[in-house]
Amino acid sequence: MKTILVKGPALSRSGYGEQTRFALRALRQAQDRFNILLINISWGHTGWYNEDNEERAWIDQLIAKTQGHIDNKAPIDISLQITIPNEWEKIAPVNIGYTAGIETTRVAPQWIEKAHIMDKIIVVSNHSKNVYNNTVYDAVNQQTGETFKFQNQTPVEVVNYAVRSMEQEPIDIDLEYDFNFLSVAQFGPRKNLANTVQWFIQEFHDDEVGLILKINLANCSTGDRVMCVSKLQEGLAQHPNKKCKIYLLHGDLTLEQMNYLYAHPKIKSYLTLTHGEGFGIPIFESAYHGNPVIAPQWSGQCDFLHAPVTSAKTKKTKIRPLFCRVDYTIGDIPEEVIWDQVLERGTQWCYPTEKSAKQCMRDMYTNYTQYLGMARKLKKHIIENFTETKQYSKFADAVYGEEQVELEGWLASLSDDIQVHE
Repeated sequence: MKTILVKGPALSRSGYGEQTRFALRALRQAQDRFNILLINISWGHTGWYNEDNEERAWIDQLIAKTQGHIDNKAPIDISLQITIPNEWEKIAPVNIGYTAGIETTRVAPQWIEKAHIMDKIIVVSNHSKNVYNNTVYDAVNQQTGETFKFQNQTPVEVVNYAVRSMEQEPIDIDLEYDFNFLSVAQFGPRKNLANTVQWFIQEFHDDEVGLILKINLANCSTGDRVMCVSKLQEGLAQHPNKKCKIYLLHGDLTLEQMNYLYAHPKIKSYLTLTHGEGFGIPIFESAYHGNPVIAPQWSGQCDFLHAPVTSAKTKKTKIRPLFCRVDYTIGDIPEEVIWDQVLERGTQWCYPTEKSAKQCMRDMYTNYTQYLGMARKLKKHIIENFTETKQYSKFADAVYGEEQVELEGWLASLSDDIQVHE
């Protein structure tokens, strides 16, 4: 059994928070291999994971146990660090970095430097893996003056998220129309919500169609809600006589409440015009509930929005997109999102085109039955291939696999049989 120290924002309502809890669940399913410790770190200004359930109690127990372990200066075998690579460090004999946020075309050079002090990297999508491995910088050897290609040399493994089947808890939402789109996102540049709202209104100005926005800026406070409303009103003021409806949902919803939202009979499609996703958990969860998806064919969501489809005519099976694809261009990220040593000037992401976005929304509305058939195939694919059992097992093996356990056990047995003669 290996003592593993998990370091991540386990109590944060954020993408990295959910990632940390996913890792903990996976390790918990393999407790015969792992003695789990946990150091909780903060993540920005996001809200807290305050659910009163067995998992939260278990997390609190891990934090308390870890403090005792540290006080006794007991050893650890593996560190699992769940955050942006800038914060990775060597703290154990084996160090693993687990990151998600690669929504662009390259990683910062500091991410490559930090990768080289780790023994393994785990990411949540093939887009993240490809970007990490394909980012190349021209560098200069400070001693010889020779130029060389600077790129990642550390092994990168992909483990997608898992479907979590939960009960539904109703929320108070009164939808006037029978056809509504849903978007779940933080109100920031990457999610492209301003264009999403404007293009939706322009396309459905005179139609009985709604758009539900489950959004926040940084947290779920009252002040955050006021700021979200203010930002929305700036755009809505340009369309005083619109027939279509915009609904704002703000606040901390449980997974059970989100499941209710995804399954609502008047919510017909998930809409995202995102510039890029590490994985895209809300898209994933909505697709699991059988909602047709509108999205760009770019970045992390491509891992689960494609599935094998067998042709009735040729009987051949090919990987097909099972969603409504928005055309896009690739361009530099805007100045406002540049983040030193994380999102650097010159890196790029996708820009969904206005024409295609509007066409997709209209086509979803007018040809809904066609997309519903695609969504049912996608749901079946996700249910069969993204189970908790499969994904947790993949993650535990990526950290410390069964073959490593067997190998170390075999080597230990050999050492027991060796007799030293002097």
